[in-house]
Amino acid sequence: MTPMSTTQIWLAIFGMTLVTAVTRALFLIGGERTVLPERVQRMLRYAPAAALAAVVLPDVLVTPDGLSFGLSNHEFYASVAGLGWYLWRRSMVSTIVVGMVVFTILRFVV
Repeated sequence: MTPMSTTQIWLAIFGMTLVTAVTRALFLIGGERTVLPERVQRMLRYAPAAALAAVVLPDVLVTPDGLSFGLSNHEFYASVAGLGWYLWRRSMVSTIVVGMVVFTILRFVV
């Protein structure tokens, strides 16, 4: 793989800036005339959770040896414990504490 030249780096930066600005400006350009259908608005409520899952799940499930659900995958079981705690108690700080405690215990025991 050859390194990018300075010109290519600047073109990539300007290109990403343009794409980001255009996609974000489309909603602003339409103003109040743009009304999303009710079905789309309901679907957009799940976008943050879907994006979070897309970012977190690969980090939790993928190990250097590949996809792992084994006991040696401490991150997975700590995440499951944290999720269970959050669904039970609805407390963000204690969820983090429970996840970290489970992770630490698994690292020392397994």
